[in-house]
Amino acid sequence: MPSFKSEVPHTLGKEQAVERLRSFLDGVAEKYKDQVSKLDGEWSDNVLDFALTTFGFSITGKLTVEENVARLEGQLPFAAVAFRGKIEQGITSELERELS
Repeated sequence: MPSFKSEVPHTLGKEQAVERLRSFLDGVAEKYKDQVSKLDGEWSDNVLDFALTTFGFSITGKLTVEENVARLEGQLPFAAVAFRGKIEQGITSELERELS
């Protein structure tokens, strides 16, 4: 499966960044409710494992929040590889907004 990744620097510290991002999935689900048909996620300390379905594509990934960076890594189905840049850009923009 093709992968995608993104890093978003921040100055919040790990605890405050995690606190802000805990509601991240809810915000994504609300903002993109017309595009995302399924969204699940589970936090374990500073790591969010998630899965979502958008336009029939299932995407899985992991968001790791560190002291000064949020690191996103995920897997896309082959059929969605043409949209990799758009997906990375969209998620990165949402993370930057949450962490600013």
